[in-house]
Amino acid sequence: MNEQSDKSCRFFGEMPKAILLLTAFLFLLFILFTSLWVRYGLGPVNKKGESRNFLVKEGATLNQVAADLENSGLIRNKTLFCLAGRFMENDHMIKTGEYRLSSAMPPLKILEILEKGRVITLSVTIPEGFNSDQIAELLAQKGLAGRDSFMALVRDKSLVAHLGFSGNTLEGYLYPDTYRFQRKEKTDKIITTLVKRFRDIITPLEEQISQSGLALEQVITLASMVEKETGNPEERPMIARVFLNRLDRNMRLESDPTVIYGVTNFNGNITKKDLRTETPYNTYVIKGLPPGPIANPGLAAIKAVLNPAEGNYYYFVSKNNGTHYFSKTLREHNWAVKRFQKSRERKQD
Repeated sequence: MNEQSDKSCRFFGEMPKAILLLTAFLFLLFILFTSLWVRYGLGPVNKKGESRNFLVKEGATLNQVAADLENSGLIRNKTLFCLAGRFMENDHMIKTGEYRLSSAMPPLKILEILEKGRVITLSVTIPEGFNSDQIAELLAQKGLAGRDSFMALVRDKSLVAHLGFSGNTLEGYLYPDTYRFQRKEKTDKIITTLVKRFRDIITPLEEQISQSGLALEQVITLASMVEKETGNPEERPMIARVFLNRLDRNMRLESDPTVIYGVTNFNGNITKKDLRTETPYNTYVIKGLPPGPIANPGLAAIKAVLNPAEGNYYYFVSKNNGTHYFSKTLREHNWAVKRFQKSRERKQD
């Protein structure tokens, strides 16, 4: 073998080592570049970024959500975000709703929030004794439901029947409590949530209701009247006793709140004409209970109907201090009316 051939062999023998070193160098360079790319792409866009609302539309795919996040400046790279979602098997787990996100959050944190459905919720407290119109107005003010759409569903007879009630509306069964709802919550879900809470409250009382001799609708109608007649918790059993006693003797209930409920566009002042005008809810004209609840009572008012006070009381009149005077006879009641009405007139003068 001559010298030329020997040099050729050494050259070809050393070529694989050079290629191997070059390949290794390029691989390490690729790993370094990829690591930096991933670290950059999965790092916060702005560590001082402020929070903002972000909406995941119903039916949106991971790719669509990632594109929206990138366009909103909440993540840097939608491709990396999608890869991370698929690697973590979260690509089909994104929950619909409105979120509070920030560009200071790492994309993996954003992905976790979306996967766990940590949507923005608003707290709303429905006071005891609110009727459905007042609840609709409250929800509309909170931006949770349109007033008209809410009332349409409350009066939807098919929905009323579907939820297990026999009346024409869900008045009385929208339980007053504190709730948390998504801003974009569906109105029918809000209603079913309120009704479910009512069922949770009423279920432990079913035996008592059965023993009372009253149907559920009658109990809730009476409870709604008790709720509207007094804001004094201690008086509720007494108010309930008066109404039950009057029902037993076939007397008219003569409850102002029922009259008011039947007046269209009530202006806040009940008149003699209102008391004489016949409506299904005017208990000065009709005998027995009105056709349904006039408000949504709380647990205390419901229990007052099931556990009324003892006594032969048939009348009550406001004492103008948040309490009432209860009478057993019409003569005593007339005396009380005269006394407290004159007292009120003197105060007004």
